[in-house]
Amino acid sequence: MEIFGTQCSYLLSRKDIMDSLNNENFDLVFVEGFDFCSFLIAEKLEKTFVAILPTSFGPLEFGLPSPLSYVPVFHSLLTDHMDFWGRVKNVLMFFSFSTIQWRIHSTFDNTIKEHFTEGSRPVLSHLLRKAELWFVNSDFAFDFARPLLPNTVYVGGLMEKPIKPVPQDLENFIANFGDAGFVLVAFGSTLDIYESEEVLKNMHSAFAHLPQGVIWKCRSSHWPKDVHLATNVKIMDWLPQSDLLAHPRIRLFVTHGGQNSVMEAIRHGVPMVGLPVNGDQHGNMVRVVAKNYGVVMQLNQVTADTLAHKMKQVIEDKRYKSAVAAGSVILHSQPLSAKQRLVGWIDHILQTGGAAHLKPYAFQQPWHEQYLIDVFMFLLGLTLGTVWLCGKLLEPGIVSGTNTAGTTGYYLEKRQYLIQAYIILKTEFQYTGDLSTKNHIMLSLREKVNFSIACV
Repeated sequence: MEIFGTQCSYLLSRKDIMDSLNNENFDLVFVEGFDFCSFLIAEKLEKTFVAILPTSFGPLEFGLPSPLSYVPVFHSLLTDHMDFWGRVKNVLMFFSFSTIQWRIHSTFDNTIKEHFTEGSRPVLSHLLRKAELWFVNSDFAFDFARPLLPNTVYVGGLMEKPIKPVPQDLENFIANFGDAGFVLVAFGSTLDIYESEEVLKNMHSAFAHLPQGVIWKCRSSHWPKDVHLATNVKIMDWLPQSDLLAHPRIRLFVTHGGQNSVMEAIRHGVPMVGLPVNGDQHGNMVRVVAKNYGVVMQLNQVTADTLAHKMKQVIEDKRYKSAVAAGSVILHSQPLSAKQRLVGWIDHILQTGGAAHLKPYAFQQPWHEQYLIDVFMFLLGLTLGTVWLCGKLLEPGIVSGTNTAGTTGYYLEKRQYLIQAYIILKTEFQYTGDLSTKNHIMLSLREKVNFSIACV
């Protein structure tokens, strides 16, 4: 990871490049979310910038509310429906993820010290929140529902292109299988799973058992010379993936689970069998399975029988097709397309001079205020203080009746004395004394006796 910081330092030290950028009269910088150096360049140029995240949520933390009770952490392979142990795992994964993020950010510390003066050195995590807008290559049709900030915009399907008719040779191949249709197999433009000849042979054997035709993006140079290609299988070095997914006779898409491939399949309502390999592909397929758009298999578990069984399961069980067709409706029925949302929000930012009105004050709060730690500490102190005070008031000797050798004994003795005095005076006044004076003294003694009794 250190190489990223070194490369960024080299780029920032290139005076010719930085001067050229400074001399350009542009109003906005568009940065890619995974390239932290682009954030530092935008900061060095003192330009307003927006960011795009090419995957779904997870790999980056840029200030979104993420309740761990239902928002899965990146690589946790959890859904939004977590049981108790799922939530425990999610919390532990959060601490692990935070540690990894800190380590990645720290690789740019020397670069920041070298190219920014003391007192104006940015913190990388703060720069991620400084982006005026975050465009996320996902959609409600694919991702789990979660809290979003006003400056976070879904643009899933941004790579969508107008559909064209498939080449005639492919159309002729598809026609050979009539209503059975065909299966499309493609594993992206950057992924090569064919290092294992055994996996390739197992996949070919599984495809050979299908009644459907199979159009497979596979380099002919990788094909084993001892394997004769099945009559229902056609391999191609390149194929028009989006056009084939839009074909009315497609029945299934076997994919690695890349973000754009999954979004294209949802857009055209095609169920999937996923064979994820790395990166975000495992998490993408968790979402596909959770929404019933398809099933997933691990590449090291692929055999001819298991793969054939999974493909037939998804093709024959119409629930998968119905679910992904519903996802397609969600994707297509939105008021604005992904391109319209992106262009419209950028225009809004340029007109308003920034997105301060879209960012919460939480971005400026210290962490103890944002998470109400100071409030909880105050209430905890107030509660403990109240409990302590009540405990002191209830100590022996403070409240009457709790210490027979103290307060209670005193009032018992006083009561006995007053009763005796009352009896003596009552006897005396039967024979002597003024009547009004006698009544006044007797009433006073009676009240004192009653008070003593009440205290005891």
